[in-house]
Amino acid sequence: MQKDRSVLISGGGPVGLFCAMLLGRAGVEVTLFEAGAQFTDDPRAATTHPATLEVLGKAGLVEDMMTAGLVAPIFQFWDRPTRQLVAQFDHALLADETPYPFVIQCEQFKTSRIILQRLDAMPNVRVMMSHALQSLEQDVDSVTAHVMTLDGVKTFHGSYLIGADGGRSTVRKQAGIPFEGFTWPERFLVLTTPFDFEKELGYCYRSYFADPDEWCNCFKVAADGPPGLWRTVFPANAEVSEESLLRDDVVHAQLQSFFPKAEPYDIVHRNLYTTHQRVASTFRQGRVLLAGDSAHVNNSIGGMGLNGGLQDAANVSEKLAMVLTDNAPDSMLDLYSMQRRTVCIEFVQEQSIANKKRLEAKEPAERAKNLDSLRKTAADPERARDFLRRGAMITMQRRAESITLDDVTA
Repeated sequence: MQKDRSVLISGGGPVGLFCAMLLGRAGVEVTLFEAGAQFTDDPRAATTHPATLEVLGKAGLVEDMMTAGLVAPIFQFWDRPTRQLVAQFDHALLADETPYPFVIQCEQFKTSRIILQRLDAMPNVRVMMSHALQSLEQDVDSVTAHVMTLDGVKTFHGSYLIGADGGRSTVRKQAGIPFEGFTWPERFLVLTTPFDFEKELGYCYRSYFADPDEWCNCFKVAADGPPGLWRTVFPANAEVSEESLLRDDVVHAQLQSFFPKAEPYDIVHRNLYTTHQRVASTFRQGRVLLAGDSAHVNNSIGGMGLNGGLQDAANVSEKLAMVLTDNAPDSMLDLYSMQRRTVCIEFVQEQSIANKKRLEAKEPAERAKNLDSLRKTAADPERARDFLRRGAMITMQRRAESITLDDVTA
């Protein structure tokens, strides 16, 4: 009997869709389940780093992302209490190391739409909306998924299942994989406005503000076209109700406190997020694989979450296609888990935590040390390049590539 070589994917975000596209191009039969009736267009992750652009570029997606988003070669650190620019970093320093010495600010729903356009031309890929995975089981040859649909529970079979179904992943829970880490005590408040921070205050498309009382991230997205929108992110007290934190008077006072101006702000979007730092104990359990937020979550400062997920997708899809179509050893999937889990711990978790601590430092001596270090790093081209390599996730990708099958079997 011929073995089933199809793949099931749970989760229709950009990570799941990218897996579907890459596997579909490799000739694999793919069925993707998305719980929602339609794809969301809320403004979530937007920053796409050079290392991620490298894998997206190989898939032919970068040109469309540049059209849909904004190219941002520089980013800045500011000291909020003094309103002084502390340091500016330009990805042009990496021009001889990557074909993409810049960041693209492209909202994740736009990335999803770009990938969906490719999937429309792939008869071997099915995207099934209003399909929510409920449970699964696996044996030595296959995975069975029980999926709630508008017509009741239906059963699907595949050779492997990729869980790209978010931080609350049903796939991860069904596979019994622990999600190790912690939850930050404060939440993140996101407020979006068309106010032009670049024109009025001189901030670039990615600006970070250090403050002992209330840090802030401020960055621009293209939205539906010029003039675009600016998203601000603030820490929010976990003991205050969501209803209170999102009240009109509270959110307007929040922006006026940070960026005072005579007229009221036009706030077009507001949201509140609980923030975690967690990594799954393994990204592979038999024939079940995890990618994206189902495998790892982190705070958003530095924009590493979705980037890590898209890098997961490229890695797992390449290796899974090799196993299914080229008779590569099954241990390639263990290599995927080791490569991606290692760099999530060594880089994504470490870097995103350090980014947060840098902005929120309260002790005067620690604050002064952090800001002085940023100034000196920006002023030294070699130190700046190293700082950029880490922030652009290039160092992380090179580290993943250094892990081989010999490390898996050692």
